[in-house]
Amino acid sequence: MNAFETQIQKDCGLDLYAMDLKILQVNVGSRCNLRCRHCHHECGPERTEVMSWEVMEDLIQLAGAIRPGLVDITGGSPELNPHLKRFIVTLKENGHTVQMRTNLAVLFEPGMENFPEFLHQHMVHLVASLPCYLEEEVCIQRGQGVFERSTEMLKKLNALGFGMEIQLPLYLVYNPVGPFLPPNQSQLELDYRQELASRFGIQFSGLFTIANMPIGRFREHLKQEKKDKEYIRLLRDAFNCQTVAGLMCRHQICVAWDGFLYDCDFNMALNLGLVDGLPRSIRNFDHDSLVNRKIRTGNHCYGCTAGFGSSCGGALTSEPIASEIRE
Repeated sequence: MNAFETQIQKDCGLDLYAMDLKILQVNVGSRCNLRCRHCHHECGPERTEVMSWEVMEDLIQLAGAIRPGLVDITGGSPELNPHLKRFIVTLKENGHTVQMRTNLAVLFEPGMENFPEFLHQHMVHLVASLPCYLEEEVCIQRGQGVFERSTEMLKKLNALGFGMEIQLPLYLVYNPVGPFLPPNQSQLELDYRQELASRFGIQFSGLFTIANMPIGRFREHLKQEKKDKEYIRLLRDAFNCQTVAGLMCRHQICVAWDGFLYDCDFNMALNLGLVDGLPRSIRNFDHDSLVNRKIRTGNHCYGCTAGFGSSCGGALTSEPIASEIRE
């Protein structure tokens, strides 16, 4: 057993198993218009991994068989997959609730001119990354000009009804700019609302706070700053049993661009497939063996259980174990 499994057994009195299968998360590729410093997949314009239409057809059949509460599309920049619109249209025609994660700035790329209108037409739920409401913080993580493009796109999405109408949810995502834990999600959401409304007239449905995982590009920056061991220690010291019931790996399955299965998007980034004996791809998907499967873990899992907790849907508890690395 690794240290994370040992701590869950010792402090929480349980082994980590899935509880249900409410979310089918689909990573449609690693190609992205940005090269964000916190990206656990190390996505960028040079990446070539893109989900094929054949894999998407298998996913459409799978979604029809298991009827998840949500099909959650992520990347990379999902918009850069050439088959995405067809995939979304087919899922919606089959009665699925579809959510897409976007970095916003990609919607200014050539060929994306009518993409917001497409998302509106098909009632796609949006989760938009905006690592901070301050321009300088966003520039550090995502590059110059990204904050301006992001706020401009948020205003356009508001004009289409996203974040304004209940059937068109628009959630924002905060990531820390450095090696520290996210603050209280509810309080930070109030700050986001005040700043974005007063400066830009932007409204949104809610805020998700997500911790940076000590993997991928963020891990490389930690190593360069000689803070990798300190950050891992921070996460371990802030382990919080109250987060365990809501861990995203217990309520979803993640399908990679090539059709292989993972407990979560972070395990996918590390190429940590499901535990031995379980199906490896959607082509031999078996609901009964996966819905209560044992979760494969590693030290990076401390990122989801530290403080308020962290998942693709934000914080997991309102009662944290607070800790922080000081400069």
